[in-house]
Parts: sequence; C-alpha cells; structure tokens
Amino acid sequence: MAKYTSRADAMKVERDLHMSRGDGESSYATNSRLQEKSILKTRPVLHEAVAAAHASLSPAAAGTMVVADLGCSSGPNTLLVVSEVLGAIADQLQGGQRPPVHVQFFLNDLPGNDFNLVFQSLELFKKMAAKEKKGAALPPPYYVAGLPGNFYTRLFPDRCVHLFHSSYCLQWRSKVPEELSTGIALNEGNMYICEGTTQSVVKLYRKQFQDDFLMFLRLRHSELVSGGQMVLTFLGRKNKDVLRGGLSYMYGLLAQALQSLVEQGRVEKEKLDSFNLPVYAPSVDEVKEVIKKSDLFDINHIDLFESNWDPHDGLDGDLVLDSVQSGANVAKCIRAVHEPLIMHHFGEHILDDLFEIFSQNVAKHLQNVKTKYPVIVLSLKARRAPADDCCYSVFAHSQLM
Repeated sequence: MAKYTSRADAMKVERDLHMSRGDGESSYATNSRLQEKSILKTRPVLHEAVAAAHASLSPAAAGTMVVADLGCSSGPNTLLVVSEVLGAIADQLQGGQRPPVHVQFFLNDLPGNDFNLVFQSLELFKKMAAKEKKGAALPPPYYVAGLPGNFYTRLFPDRCVHLFHSSYCLQWRSKVPEELSTGIALNEGNMYICEGTTQSVVKLYRKQFQDDFLMFLRLRHSELVSGGQMVLTFLGRKNKDVLRGGLSYMYGLLAQALQSLVEQGRVEKEKLDSFNLPVYAPSVDEVKEVIKKSDLFDINHIDLFESNWDPHDGLDGDLVLDSVQSGANVAKCIRAVHEPLIMHHFGEHILDDLFEIFSQNVAKHLQNVKTKYPVIVLSLKARRAPADDCCYSVFAHSQLM
C-alpha cells in the first residue's frame, strides 16, 4: 500500500462541500437541470406528503406549517421546491375545506452554500408567482429563512417541523470514512468504489452510510411533529453489486482523467491516492434495512427510477444521439457539483484540462453503453413520539428576505 505524508489538505466536508457558486457558465445554478428533472419527476410524491402534513395540522399550530428543504443549494431548483409546496397547499385550500395556513420555509445547506444568490432570487420569484396565480388557486402567505448547518446534526428544536424535503443530497456522507484518511492509500487510483476496490474499503463506505443515515433519521424524527412527513430523493444503486453501481462508473471515468494528469506529471500520484469522496449510493434494500433498524418511520412510498447521465437527453432507451455533446453536458454537471472539492485538493490550475479529458472519457463510454443514474425516491411518515408538544411560535414570524 502506498503512503502519503501530508494531512494538511485533508477534506473537511463542512468547509469544502458546496456547489459552484454564482450563476456563471460553470455554476451549479446554470448546470442543475438533472436535479430539476428529479424534482419534477417526484412531484406527485411530494404533493401527497404536503397534503398529509397539511391535513394533520394541530389547532395548537395557530395555522402555521413549517417546511424545511435540506441541502437546498442555490439556483432555480431551490425556489422550485418552494413553488411546488405552495401549489400543493393551495390545492388543499381550494374550496374552503381546510382553514387558512401560513407556511414557514427553512432553506438549509452547509455554510459554504451561496445563500446570497438564493435570496437575491426571491423578489423575482414573488413577481413571477403573482403573475401566474391569476385564475389559479391562491398560494398561502409564506416566509422564507436561510438555515446554514449540517443536516447530520440537530437543526431544529423538538417537534417543530411538519415536512422535510431533500433532493440529490443524501448520497453525501458526513465525512470520508476515517480509515481512508489515516495516511495509508487503501483505494489507490480511485476516488470512490470501483471495480478494483477491495471489500475492506467497500465495508468502510457501507458502514459510513449506515451510521449517517441512521443518525439522520433519529435527528429528523426528534424535530418532526408526530405524523410529520419526509420526502427524500437521492442517488442510489440499482444492482446489489456495489462495485458496478451507477456512481462507480461515473467516478471511475473522473479518476481516469486524473490519472491522465498524473501520467503527464501535472498531478502527484499521492494526491490522487489520498483523494476519496464522501459519498455512497445505497441500494433500496440497504435503505429499507436502516429505516427498519431505526424503528421511527413508516414507509409511505419507496421506488427507484433512472435518469440519463446527460440532463439534456430526454430519450428513453439505449440510444445516444451525440456522444461528444453528451460528454460535454455531463462534464459541466459534474464540475458544477465537484469543483470546490477538487480545487481544494488538487488546485485550481488543473480544472479546465481535467474536465476536458473527463468529457472525452464520458463520450467514449457513452458510445459503448448509455448509462443512467439510479435515483431512489422515499416518502416517510414519523411514528408518534412520547411528547407531542410543539414550538410553532418560535417560527411564526421568522422571515429573511
């Protein structure tokens, strides 16, 4: 096993993990079509959860419904979630069958998230919503606040939240498994689980997922009202074989691009060997196993669908019309998500060349096989807790615009 000597550049998830900021060409806001498609694909599940959460409002809530979007990121998708929730509540209010309600949104992400862009977009969002509501059901009054913090820690007081939503986030781990950061390169040449990864490394990643997801469920259950709802969408794995999961191919191609730079002498081999991503794509069975172990939630809905690597490819089936263009599209999406992590570890100077090589690698891959992301969509209902007292008044007038 190879050794590397410096841990000064060790990855810190809360510091380094955030999407590319701003709204420029390589930003997440400009390259988040894939995530948008997922939100639209899962909207029936979200609307059902909103209806259930709204129907269960307690008189003690004084007409306030608290909704938290975990891992909200920035760009149009953040406010798309707000729009979907408001639309679903408006449908419930139509006809006057339900009492009026105010909605308090909390948009949560790690402190490095571009919250400025989110709140700069709110005024335009309100104007567009005002135009669209003519002839449609009126949305309820709503308030939007930012909530920086790690969702693997407590975010709210007990029994305050009616609905948690999270999209394309829970594949991220709270940290890289500690054993992969000890100074010994256990996963040489790779940044995630690939075909050459040993079973000992696979077990480290799997255990990190199990510990993180169990912690996430326990934290959210403490914060949810009894009967509260969660809708979680995240990258998963279609097959039981973790060495051949959807993310394994993607990160394998990115690791190959880095290996090309190693061969050119532009990246130190030790740098690549010490770079491990804090991710894990679980199977549906692995997800169910942790939910069962927690004994805190009932599963309303769990399913897996597939999404093309290229977010601009709307074709079903196995045909890729333009593999070169698809390679470029995929590279932009991956760069928008991973650029901060890669830049911190390897330096900014390699980014353009790295993702150009990666684009070519993806194009060659897609010429041989059209590969898709397996995506898990999960809807949960919190089981009744011993104490049902709520703290809605804490949030009733909170607003950050």
